[in-house]
Amino acid sequence: MTRILGISAFYHDSAAAMVVDGDIVAAAQEERFTRKKHDAGFPRHAVRYCLEAAGCDLSGVDFVVFYDKPFLKFERLLETYLAFAPRGFRSFRVAMPIWIKEKLFQKKLLVDELRRLPGGDNWNGVLLFTEHHLSHAASAFFPSPFDRAAVLTMDGVGEWCTTSLGLGCGNRLQIIKEIHFPHSLGLLYSAFTYYTGFKVNSGEYKVMGLAPYGEPRYVNLIKDHLIDIKDDGSFRLDLSYFDYCTGLTMTNEKFHRLFGGPPRRPEAPLTQREMDLAASIQKVTEEVVLKLGRAIARETGERFLCMAGGVALNCVANGKLLKDGCFERIWIQPAAGDAGGALGAALACWYQYLDHPKPPINGALDFMHGAYLGPAFDLPEIRRQLDACGARYTVLEDDEVITRTADALAEGKAVGWMQGRMEFGPRALGARSILGDARSPTMQKLLNLKIKYRESFRPFAPSVLREDVADWFELDTDSPYMLLVADVVERRRRKMTPEEEALFGIDKLNVVRSEIPAVTHVDYSARIQTVHRETNPLYWRLLEAFKQRTGCPVIVNTSFNVRGEPIVCTPTDAFRCFMGTEIERLVVGNCWLEKEQQDPRLKRDYKDAFELD
Repeated sequence: MTRILGISAFYHDSAAAMVVDGDIVAAAQEERFTRKKHDAGFPRHAVRYCLEAAGCDLSGVDFVVFYDKPFLKFERLLETYLAFAPRGFRSFRVAMPIWIKEKLFQKKLLVDELRRLPGGDNWNGVLLFTEHHLSHAASAFFPSPFDRAAVLTMDGVGEWCTTSLGLGCGNRLQIIKEIHFPHSLGLLYSAFTYYTGFKVNSGEYKVMGLAPYGEPRYVNLIKDHLIDIKDDGSFRLDLSYFDYCTGLTMTNEKFHRLFGGPPRRPEAPLTQREMDLAASIQKVTEEVVLKLGRAIARETGERFLCMAGGVALNCVANGKLLKDGCFERIWIQPAAGDAGGALGAALACWYQYLDHPKPPINGALDFMHGAYLGPAFDLPEIRRQLDACGARYTVLEDDEVITRTADALAEGKAVGWMQGRMEFGPRALGARSILGDARSPTMQKLLNLKIKYRESFRPFAPSVLREDVADWFELDTDSPYMLLVADVVERRRRKMTPEEEALFGIDKLNVVRSEIPAVTHVDYSARIQTVHRETNPLYWRLLEAFKQRTGCPVIVNTSFNVRGEPIVCTPTDAFRCFMGTEIERLVVGNCWLEKEQQDPRLKRDYKDAFELD
C-alpha cells in the first residue's frame, strides 16, 4: 500500500489531500477547521484529518508532496524587483525579510511542521516538490473521466507560469505551452476586483455575479490599453497600468485616470460604473478563454478538455466555452484554486513519479467521489456535539428526514442541511448547504440579507436532478460541481413588461424572470449543480421528494455559512450558524432542529462575527 500526502500552503487556501494506491481517500481545506477564511498557514488540522482517513500516522506515509517550488518563486520575485528597480523598493523591503526568513527556507519549515505531527518522529523524510501549474494540471486531468485530453490551467501566478496548456494521455501529463508572469489573466481580473472595491483572492466571484447588471462599455478601453489579445488567446498586459509587480496594491494612478477615478472604497454603495466595469472585464475574460479553448482544440485535435487554476472557477466563461462546441466535453476540478494543488501534487507523484497506470473509469462520473472528501460525523458524535451546545432536537429515521425537509422547503422555509462528508473546494454541493425553494420570488432576498448577511445582488445556484436538467436549463451534460453556467430554457421564462425591460442596474434585481426566480440571474442564467444518485443518494432523494410535492426538481443551494465565514465543518459549526441567522430548520445527519424550539438565550449575533469577505 502506497500513501501519498499532498500539501498546499503559505499563500492562500491551504489544504491537504491523501491518495492511497491512486484512490483519493481524503481532501480538505485548513480554513474549515480553524474557521479562518482562506487560511494560508501550514494545514496541520487538514493533514491530521487526512491521516485519520487513511488510518495511519505520518510514519505510514510514503511520500509527502508540496504543490509548488519555493526557490523558483523566490527567483521570480528577485528578477521582478531587479527588472523594475528602483521602483517598488518599499514593497521589496516589506517582502524580503519574510522570504529570506520563511519562504527561502520553506523546506526546513515544512519538515519541522511535519515532524510535529503524530508519527512525525518515525517519518521517512521523503518530501517532494512539484511545479505549481503541474499541480493544477494534474488535479484537472488525473481525476477526470478521460483517458486523454487537452489541459488548460489559468490563475494569478505560480512560480513563473500564469497560463499553461498541457496534454494528458494515460498516466502522462505534459505541459507544452506557457504564458509567464507578469502577463496574467488572473491578475488582470484581480485588478478589477480590487478597483471595484472587493477583496483580491476572494471577491472575484462577486465581480462575476455583478457583471450581468452592467453594460460592457469599457471593453474597448481595456483592449486598447491594458491587454493585447492574439487570435490564439495568448496575451500581453501593459504593465504601466498595474502596481502588482512592485507595489502593495493591484492598480496605480494611470489605471485610475483611464477609468475616471480612484478605486471604490470597500462597502461603499455600488454604482452603475462598477457594474459596467464588472461586465467589461468579464467579457474580456470570456474572449480570452474562448480563444484559448478554440486554439487548443485546433492544435491538439483533442475532443475533451480539463481545466483548473483560479480562473477555471469563472463558471460563466466555462459555460460559454462548452456552448461554443470546440470540445465535446469539459471537466473542471471542483477545487480549482490553490487548495486543489495539494491533490494535484499527490496525484502527480502517483502517476508521473511512480509511473502507475490510470485505471478505466468503469461508468463512474470521475475519480473525485463527488468531491465529498472531508470529515463526516456519525449519530453519536452529532448528538454529543449538539448536546454540548444546548440544542433541542429530534432523532428521525432516514425516510422522515427526507419527508420533513421536503415539506419545509415546499412551505418556503430556509433549511440548514449537513449530511455525510464535507465537500472539497469552494462550493457547497449538498453536504454543507443552506437550501430553499427555487420557485419563491422572495427567497433570494431572504437568503442574502437575513441569512448570509451579504450583498443583495449576489445570485444563488440551483441544484437540479441530473435526469431533469435539460427540461429546465439549456444544458444536457453533467455539472456536478456547480462550475458551468447555462440559461433557463425559454419556456420556463417569464416575459418582462416594457417597464421592466427598461430598468437598469440593481433595479433589475427583484423582477421575476422565470418559474424558478430564486436561482435565475438577471440575464436568465444560472450556475447549475446536477445532482446524481450515484454520488449523493440522500440529496438526490430529497430533490425527488420535493419534485413529487411541487412538480419542480430544482431547489436553491448555497453554502452553509455567513459572509466572511468558512463553510461549516462540524455539527457545532452548523448549530452556531443556525442560531446566528434566520435559518428556520436545521438537519444534521438524522437530527432535526426547529428554530422556535431552541433556547432563545443561545441566539448569537452572527452578522459581525467574521471579517468581511
